[in-house]
Order: sequence, then C-alpha cells, then structure tokens
Amino acid sequence: MKVCFETFGCRLNKAEALQQEADYLAAGWELAEKHSDADLFVVRGCSVTARAQRDCERLIEHLKRKYPAKPIRIEGCLEKPLLQRLRPGLQPHSVPQSPENTPVRTARAYLKAQDGCSGKCSFCIVPRFRGSSKSTPFPDLMDKARRFIDAGYREIVLTGCNLALYASEGKRLPELVASLADIAEGASARIRIGSLEPGACALETVHAMVGRRGVCRFLHIPVQSGSDRILGAMRRGYTVDDVEELAGTAVRLIQNLGLGCDLMTGFPDESEFDFKATMGLLKRIPFSNAHVFPFSERPGTLAAALPGPIDKTVRSRRAHSLAEIASEKRLKFARRFIGRTVEVVSERDSKCSGWTAEYLYCKSVSPVPRKSLVKIFVTSIHRDATLEGRLIPA
Repeated sequence: MKVCFETFGCRLNKAEALQQEADYLAAGWELAEKHSDADLFVVRGCSVTARAQRDCERLIEHLKRKYPAKPIRIEGCLEKPLLQRLRPGLQPHSVPQSPENTPVRTARAYLKAQDGCSGKCSFCIVPRFRGSSKSTPFPDLMDKARRFIDAGYREIVLTGCNLALYASEGKRLPELVASLADIAEGASARIRIGSLEPGACALETVHAMVGRRGVCRFLHIPVQSGSDRILGAMRRGYTVDDVEELAGTAVRLIQNLGLGCDLMTGFPDESEFDFKATMGLLKRIPFSNAHVFPFSERPGTLAAALPGPIDKTVRSRRAHSLAEIASEKRLKFARRFIGRTVEVVSERDSKCSGWTAEYLYCKSVSPVPRKSLVKIFVTSIHRDATLEGRLIPA
C-alpha cells in the first residue's frame, strides 16, 4: 500500500506531516511520489490565508475528480464548513503515532514543542483551528531529540505555533533550548529555533543561546510592522522598542548572528508615515533575512473588517520596496563569510549543499552523505546570497 502526502502552510504543518509520514512508514506503508501510484492521499491543509485555503480546496477537488475510488484524509488547519463539505465520501485511515518513528525524506528533523496560541492578533485565524497553547511534556522532547540524533540527524528544528508560550513541568523555552543544545553539542549536532516573538521570554532565550555551540546562530522575529500604531491595531502585544531591544541584545551577545523577520505591508489604515517607519526599522536593524508580504484579508478575522483598506497595488508596491532593501542587506551579511569556515547540514548525497547555522544557503561540489554536519571554507558568493566553497575534510 502506498500513501501520498500533500502539505500546505507553515513550518509547523510541515513538521506534523513529516512525523505522520514516518508513522505510516513504520506501519508498513510506502511513500508514493506520484498521485497515480497512491492508494491513499493525506492532505494537510491551511486556512491561514484565503489563498492557501483555495489552493487546498482545488487540490482536494482535483484528487476527488481524477481518483474517485481513492480515499483522502484531510488534516491541518481548515475551516469546519470546508471539512463538512469535503468529507462526504472520504475515508480517513488512522495510523497511530509512535515516538520512535523518525522522518526519512528530510535532512533535518523537526521537533514540535508546542501547539496552539493564546494570542488575539487581529489578522490571525490560527487560534480558531489549533486552540489555546498546549506544550509537549519536557521529558518527551528530550527523549525525541535523542532518538533523532540516534537516527543520524545532525540538525533538529524546534517548532511551535508560538514557542514563547512553551511551559512544561516548570520548564520554559529558555530551559528547553539550553537542555536541547547540551544534548546536541554532546553528539556533534545542533538545534535551530523557530520564530520567536519579542518579549521577556525571547530575551531570556537569547541569553540561553549565548556560548552554546549546540544551537544555531539564528533568530527569527515576527516583527510585522515598524509602526506602534499599526502594531496596536494588529494586537501584537509588543512595541517597536521591544523589537529593537531583542534584536540589539541578540546581535550584541551572539557574534555573526543571522537575524530574520516577517514584515507585512498594507494593513488597514497603514499610512505612508507608518510604512516609512517599517522601512526605517528594516534599515537600522541588521536583519539578514526578511519575509515580506502584503496584507491579505482573511474572512473571519477582525482585521478583514477594519476601516481604511489599502489598495492592493499600494500593498504590493510597498512590499516590493521592502523586499529590495532586504535583499541587499542579506547579500551584505553573506559577504562577511567569504574567507571563513561555515558548518552545513548536507541535504543530498550527490553534492554537499544546505543551510549554515546563520541560515545562509551554502554549496560545494564535493559529495558527502546526506544529513552530515560538515565544514565548508567559503570562497565565493552568488547574487542571491548563496555561498559556495570547498569542503574541509573531517
């Protein structure tokens, strides 16, 4: 029997899909690379944006139309009306999850520490699907991390819907990061932290990262806007000063830190002054990676009904302007690694390529086993900020 997985949405959705793949394989299933070979489809959907939901609906309808006799299992963040409309005739097949199963198709393992969110951001619909915050027990995460390492993984990505909310048995995110980093360092491996909102927990987590070789030198902050007025309308729960304090502390304490962010343009009633404030924030903070996107109305959220909608062409123009600045900053950050040695987890066997601890893509012509944590001496850089160099023998 063969199962085909189709996954939409965020890193957390992908982490859950990878774990589910491992569970199916452990139960005796094979992975189908083509729809025509599959006996079962597992679609992990996303309704965070209207476009994501439309893409998911189209795929499900296509599969139902082309393969009417094949069962489809629907997972992930999806609107209940959508599930009710699509489920008739579908035959979900349940496979029990086991902590012993590990993903096989990725070079990096994903460790889900937390799910759900207690926030009330005006543009976000995720709490409706995933509920309030729930944390994986601390001992289970330690056990799973060790199993990943025993299975040959040399990078573990710590994921969650809102990692700053992690709490289990008196342990919070800083303690979790410190413990996982110690495990990784003892096995010549590393962990990578997912997105982390500004606040006291994020600052403590940065201090937990300092001096630990077992944690990647990268921090991603979901900034969204450089205007306190817009952040207030978004109900983000932090200010621009909080963002600058977190970024400044991280860059000061961790040498050559890669710093990522999310930036949204065209939120309702965003003035040119608000946009310039966001542009100014992007320019003065040393971000090396920025995910820039225009606001998209999500039905069911407070933001979708706010007054002062911004024309879509203005949203796109503003996003393009920020993306150009972000691209140049990333290239400038990457240039500092020419003539230096970086560590990469190889994502394929044919040629060594993968992400550095600072979240820069790096490649070498030398083949190494997939999942290997190797050192590369950087000799050149591409226009897209990809590093290239020669492999340093172990």
